[in-house]
Formats: sequence, structure tokens, C-alpha cells
Amino acid sequence: MNRRRSFNGGRLLVGLAIAVFALISYFGSKEYNPIIEEDQYIGITPDQEIALGLQAVPEMTAQFGGLHPDVEAQGFLDSVCRRLISNSDAGQADWPYECSLLVDDETVNAFALPGGQVFLTAGLYNRLQSEGQLAGVLAHEIGHAVARHSAQQIARQQLTQGLTGAVVIASYDPQNPNSAATGQMAAVVGQLLTMRYSREHELQADRLGVRFMGEAGYDPRSLIDVMNILAEAGGASPPEFFSTHPNPENRIEAIEEAIQVEYPNGVPDGLIQ
Repeated sequence: MNRRRSFNGGRLLVGLAIAVFALISYFGSKEYNPIIEEDQYIGITPDQEIALGLQAVPEMTAQFGGLHPDVEAQGFLDSVCRRLISNSDAGQADWPYECSLLVDDETVNAFALPGGQVFLTAGLYNRLQSEGQLAGVLAHEIGHAVARHSAQQIARQQLTQGLTGAVVIASYDPQNPNSAATGQMAAVVGQLLTMRYSREHELQADRLGVRFMGEAGYDPRSLIDVMNILAEAGGASPPEFFSTHPNPENRIEAIEEAIQVEYPNGVPDGLIQ
């Protein structure tokens, strides 16, 4: 009995040490992002972030059929991308921005890799009806890069894995198979928290997209049109709590609020739609 108590106590101490280390590592990674004016917890350096993104480019490009051969469409994408970077606060971030059109015309998607590599599938590009809508898609993805969401996700995943591992070690009892359920529940909770962080990042990227669009001379209301396009293309979706992206209706509401903050007197005339 004493040996078992000692064994249990040892597990608790090891679990506590792992949890403390995970927390210290996470909260010790705080950095200030001057563009979004927020403190962030970052898991990797900017150079590591850029390298990680560039390393993933070939695989992600191949996954969506490669780069699109339409030179005119790619040129249009480049011009809108350059306008956003050159005329908004996004240009203050020292990322090697590049916007690329992908062949896949079935998938309706756009995404940003760490460090500023932005991709848009032909499936989404062909559904867009205006330059402003294209700017909205790109501004949203550029917002992910500016806010360093990938680096934040890495830091949060490291924290979640550390705390989950601590719970598993501290709660596991080889003489009680049911004790494994505690560790499994901790893993599920950690996954749901990570999804919630992803949803928060999507909403923040929408708000940054509104800001960058306006600064570059685009009508941010075009981003609402993009949400409607995505809603039509998405069909049935899982409950928001179990999804990494907010429901389109909630995103539209958040975009409208962001527009009201940026333009309390109304969106001015003359912006590109």
C-alpha cells in the first residue's frame, strides 16, 4: 500500500512538473505585435515562421493541382495583392508576401501559410464577381499572416499538449483501466479549445481584412459578399462549436461591426467594389 501511494505521489509530481514547464514556456513567449497592437504568445521566431511556410509551399501547391497556368488571372491576382500590401499597414510586416492562384476548380478555398504565402483556388476565384471581392479574400488571408496566427497556434498546441500530458501522467493508474478515460477527456477538451482559438483567429482576420481593404482603397463591404459566396458553396456545415471556422452568419455580423468601427460615419464613396 505504501509503495502504491509513493508511486501515485511520484506521478503527481511528474505531472505537476510537466504542467509548470508548459505554462512557463507558453507565458514566457509573449511578444507585442505593433500592427495589431496586441500582446501575443508566439511559438516560433519570424525566421522559423518564414522557413516553415516556404517549406510547405510545394506540398500545398501540389495538393491543389499546382499553380494555375492562366497568366492573365495570376497577373490580376498579383496586382490586387501588391495594392493591398503597398497601401495598408500589412506592408509593415516583414514577410515575403506572395499570392498564388491554384489549378483546383472544384475546391472553394483560400489559405495563408506562415510567413505570408497566400493561395487561392480557381474554385473560389471563378466564383468571385469583382476586384473588391478578390481583395476581400486576399486581405483576410494577409490578416492571418500579419497576426501571426500560425505561430500562435503552435504555441497554444504546445501548451495544450503539455497540460494534456501532465493530466495523463498524473491520473493514470495501471491497476485501474478506467483511469485512462481522464486522459482521453483532457485530450478532447484540448482539441475543442484549439478549435475555439481557430475561430477567434478567423474573426480577427476578417477585422484586419476590413481594415486593410479600406486602407488600400477597396470597399470592405465586398467582404460580406465573399461570405455569402462561401455560404452558398459550403452547403451543410457542422455546429460552430465543433468547427475551426465560425458560421458565415456570425462572420458577416462581425464584419459589419468592424466596418462600423472603421467608418462610424458610413463607408465613403469611391472605394473599389
